[in-house]
Amino acid sequence: MDPRLIDIASFDYDLPSDRIAAHPAHPRDHSRLLIYREGQLHHRPFYELPEELGSGVQLCVNDSRVIPARLLFEKSTGGRIEVFCLEPDPRYPEPSLALNCRGGVYWRCLIGGASKWKKGTSLQLLLPDSEKQEYLTAHLLEKGETDFQILFEWPEAIGSFGEVLERAGRIPLPPYIKRAPQEADQTDYQTTYAQQNGSVAAPTAGLHFTDNVLNALKQINIEPLPVTLHVGAGTFKPVTADRLENHAMHGEWIHIQRSLLSKLLQHQGKRVVVGTTTLRTLESIYWLGNRLCQTEHASLDLLTQWEPYETHDPVSVPAAIEALMKKMDNNGIDSLWARTELLIAPGYQIRMADGIITNFHQPRSTLLLLISAFIGDDWRKVYSYAMENDFRFLSYGDSSLLWRS
Repeated sequence: MDPRLIDIASFDYDLPSDRIAAHPAHPRDHSRLLIYREGQLHHRPFYELPEELGSGVQLCVNDSRVIPARLLFEKSTGGRIEVFCLEPDPRYPEPSLALNCRGGVYWRCLIGGASKWKKGTSLQLLLPDSEKQEYLTAHLLEKGETDFQILFEWPEAIGSFGEVLERAGRIPLPPYIKRAPQEADQTDYQTTYAQQNGSVAAPTAGLHFTDNVLNALKQINIEPLPVTLHVGAGTFKPVTADRLENHAMHGEWIHIQRSLLSKLLQHQGKRVVVGTTTLRTLESIYWLGNRLCQTEHASLDLLTQWEPYETHDPVSVPAAIEALMKKMDNNGIDSLWARTELLIAPGYQIRMADGIITNFHQPRSTLLLLISAFIGDDWRKVYSYAMENDFRFLSYGDSSLLWRS
């Protein structure tokens, strides 16, 4: 199947608003887990996941941490302008450099009430817990096709931009959660194993894990293997084009570490990924390695959405991983950053995972297309079962463990 010709209307389904979870289960591991294997379906509590996985599985998780990306500025007239920090300006070769900037940084943002903020003017936000009158200042520089370029400035002694966001920002909830953010969201909308700052949306498949579940996994010799993809707001972007060929996939940053590659290469058993972002990371790693096998000095800056579908005679998974490791060794580095626009849709061959733990996704979304690529047309059977058995959907909803045939 050529994914460009996919009619997105065939990936629609009715999702009543009352099935969209506004709050997570408490405790979070008391959510429900739907299991799909060889066409068969059943469900159990998420905290019983270790029994379902068994020993010998390599479990990969996305350790990206959600940054408090929503900033509320007040105009001199008293009106409020909300600035949503999407991602660093392209001038920074990796997101961590921008988050570590002190005194000033350029960022791509969405603006609520943009018509009330004129280009070339500035807004200020009084930083909480300031001993002096310390402000974060935002200068509106340019309007892009879908966002705005903003220069943020603050007293350098306060710390990095990441530290400024921790003081002044708020956790961004998905647009389909129709309520104001609450204090509990600061922890609820964050995985227990989050480490690397950079996401503006949570890798929500991981929200179900607790220390109890992780300890139980450790008892059967499953130690989660972290990968890093910084989730962008584009993850919520529906496919509005009739055919997939007219959809532009959003790009996201991935961090590839040599230690990760070594562990992927050494593992001989089944591999389960936690979330669509983890799968996209591992599959992107494969394609970047494949590119090196085709052209030794190829650039690794960006993986475009259609490259996998246009590549002839792809290499084996071990060959691709070894090519990336050789590249790092030759350059004397132990990690690299890249952007991926990888679009996994029906017609794509999954190479890096046997199972996926994931929540239930929006109709007409690229995430639903990924699930279809993973288990085929049985995605409809899975979603019908979830509806009939009162599963909760989307970011704060229930979970599933889907095995490839």
